Amino acid sequence: MNRKSSALILSAALALAGAGFAAAPAAQAVPQVSVGVGVGIGVAPPPPRFERAPPPRRGYAWAPGYWSWSPRLHRHVWVGGRWMRVHPGYHYMPARWQQGPRGHWHFSAGYWAR
Repeated sequence: MNRKSSALILSAALALAGAGFAAAPAAQAVPQVSVGVGVGIGVAPPPPRFERAPPPRRGYAWAPGYWSWSPRLHRHVWVGGRWMRVHPGYHYMPARWQQGPRGHWHFSAGYWAR
């Protein structure tokens, strides 16, 4: 095989590979970031995983695990629960997903509220 044929075959293979990649259906998970609101995606999170909370610890509150969106992996990933030091006069509001009016899912991180 001569050099020109090899280059032509390589170019055609790369063009086909690129066309196949570009023609692949776009995932519904198109992240939308809004200032102060968080991430909005078109894919609902899976059901929460069951986690057995460890026995209570004085001065700490259990923050349950939640699904987080990974832009790098283009999927939800589980973040395990953890102990958080209690803030006197506050209660912990766990992380949650809510579906917006246009169908996108929005994530709200856990926080301490009065």
